[in-house]
Amino acid sequence: METSFQRSATPLEKAEDFIKNETQFHLGVLTTEQSHPKTRTLSQTLAVDVPAGMRQLYSVDDDLPPVLKKTIASDEFAKLEEAIYQSLSKGGKVSFSGCGATGRLSILLDAANKKFCRQSALELPNRADFFKKLSLQTNAVMTGGDFALIRSVESFEDFISFGKRQYQESGIGPNDTLVAISEGGETSSVIGTIHAALEANIPTFFLFNNPSELMASRVERSRVVIEDPRVTVVNLTTGPMAIAGSTRMQATTIELLVAGFAFETALTKLLREVLTEREFVALGFEEKSLKEKADAFDVMLSEIRSDENVATAAEYVDFECDLYKKGGRVTYFARDYSLDIFTDTTERSPTFKIPPFRSLDETDAPAPWAFVKDPQRSAKDAWIWLLGGVEPRCLEWTPDDYRAMGGTEAQISDPPKIGRQTVYRFPIGNEKDPSRYEDVPNAAVAVLADSETKRWGDENDEWFSAYTECAKPFERKIGFLLNNTLDDARKGATVSPSVALAKVYAFNLAIPATPLDVFGHVALKLVLNNISTATMGKFGRLNGNWMAHVDATNKKLIDRSVRLVSEIAKVDYKTACVTLFEALEEMENWPLDRKKTISPAAYAVEILQKK
Repeated sequence: METSFQRSATPLEKAEDFIKNETQFHLGVLTTEQSHPKTRTLSQTLAVDVPAGMRQLYSVDDDLPPVLKKTIASDEFAKLEEAIYQSLSKGGKVSFSGCGATGRLSILLDAANKKFCRQSALELPNRADFFKKLSLQTNAVMTGGDFALIRSVESFEDFISFGKRQYQESGIGPNDTLVAISEGGETSSVIGTIHAALEANIPTFFLFNNPSELMASRVERSRVVIEDPRVTVVNLTTGPMAIAGSTRMQATTIELLVAGFAFETALTKLLREVLTEREFVALGFEEKSLKEKADAFDVMLSEIRSDENVATAAEYVDFECDLYKKGGRVTYFARDYSLDIFTDTTERSPTFKIPPFRSLDETDAPAPWAFVKDPQRSAKDAWIWLLGGVEPRCLEWTPDDYRAMGGTEAQISDPPKIGRQTVYRFPIGNEKDPSRYEDVPNAAVAVLADSETKRWGDENDEWFSAYTECAKPFERKIGFLLNNTLDDARKGATVSPSVALAKVYAFNLAIPATPLDVFGHVALKLVLNNISTATMGKFGRLNGNWMAHVDATNKKLIDRSVRLVSEIAKVDYKTACVTLFEALEEMENWPLDRKKTISPAAYAVEILQKK
């Protein structure tokens, strides 16, 4: 990871440079980087009582409803909703931009609209042209391009110029709206998309999760856009995350709710104007007021914590943690919620330093512990399905491009290979992949939610038949189902003569139907985020509620790693920083499998504890 120093500098020189010249990335004062008092003993609790640990995690979600209700009643939310409506009604685009977890959220929102339009065109074929046009009226700008769905593109988020150019290259029209989303409110690349929107003179919104005054006083790049009167700030501060700094959890949950509700409200208004009453009813979703949606979220939080659901979640945590401890692998098979499962699975790598997804060309890299596959499609078609019907939006920048944008020496001399053809080399389709089942134990986990579960176990269903075929080589076949109308047969361990399941984990949750299926996405997100976090916590990848094995792939994560080392090893910031850079230097010469599974922060702590 480069800052302003030369790559040949010593660890001490790199640390001193980072401390002196990268103060805009020293973010320990931010609310999202703090330790939440409710989960300070999380790793210790999970080690002895998984249900109690799950309840600790769930309790932090109580911070969300008051902020959600306040936000949807605000003038800023009303302005956001109206801007989206105006863009949709005038033929413009609504672009969501983000980085990391918020980048994946942006892609999810775009794909959800495209999925809704695809299904609506089938329901109302005489309106197919309208829905085809509507499907093209959303756009996602993910820092690093859609390759970053798979893994972080190192240091891209550190550059305002990168985000600005990405958004410009995606095309900005006079009737467009930008919804920029950054958990912390400081991500340079996301701020870059705001600058591009302001230059284009279009409505610009900035959603983030730290106090605006704090951001403006501590981070200059944030202050510039927060205080610009052309930018509408939608502040979503809920407090610290369940895991310190892990904004993939509460921060992106409330961002999904707010951005999703705003889009759904604007979309419903447009549909009411364009469709007849009969056509509108035929689409089959529930038209709920914002208050009703907020109340439904309260109900969902309560249902997730039922004794039955907590016990199911804890049992699944035990299953997956035990499998990993034995060197096993999990492969999730998904239907319409593949992007949700993909997001949670890929985010585990930088958060807990476990092997990332690997392509067919990375034969020397360790296989990921968890992976996602589409049993019905080839890898290329699975990618297109995942993104709502469009090919991956990838970057093919040249050395001259990186030089013009002020990129690093490494980017200029050897541009990252993050183009579309590279993405297609990740085998997320129904191709045979012995790496998923050659080691024992292994499991093929079918994850279905909402109406999908009604076809679970139906041998005449195309998806279930495809899953059955793909699951044959696996040692265990597992069902993971979310729906409050599951009958006992679909909860059972055997659902058809040809598939004997080791277990079905069934979660009873009411999931209201809305245009973008916000509640389905939120339900699966809450369940998966908490289960994967608890699994890694029980496995030993947390220290209290700190990400003890966080990776250090950009300046923000370097700072987070330094603070983590300082906290655990009980040393000052400078000592921790020097040791981290010593660890990074030493790890450059490690074998790939070791480098992919041990975090610099954890190794730096080990170095200090040996002294």
